[in-house]
Amino acid sequence: MLNISGLHEGVVIDHIKAGGAMKIYNYLEMDKWESQIAIIKNASSNKMCKKDIIKIEGKVDVDLDMLGVFDSDITFNIIKNDEIVEKRHVRMPSEVVNIMHCDNPRCITSIEQGLPHKFILTDKNKLIYRCAYCESRFKGFK
Repeated sequence: MLNISGLHEGVVIDHIKAGGAMKIYNYLEMDKWESQIAIIKNASSNKMCKKDIIKIEGKVDVDLDMLGVFDSDITFNIIKNDEIVEKRHVRMPSEVVNIMHCDNPRCITSIEQGLPHKFILTDKNKLIYRCAYCESRFKGFK
């Protein structure tokens, strides 16, 4: 059994679909952070069979709700003084900019290189995001 010590202060990003932790790590550019970071891949889970977990020691200065576009089942545990002070589910952002990219070759974002890639959450139940310019549906991260 693998044993990763607890956090004194920080964040545990939990219930990430198996294989998703590295996408989050790369998106947040965690390799540039000064914090201690533990990535646990394919951890056993009663709810999900397998899941990934990211543990971050120290202060986190990013909007973690943006991670909802990667996985809507993510939960956050905020740790202070060795105890969980807050546990919550990710809130799906209603608008995201420069996280997703439009695949439509006719979209203005394909022609205008400096234009931000903006997506709007159009169906909260089905978690569908559409391009703000051409309304193409986001098909997922590769």
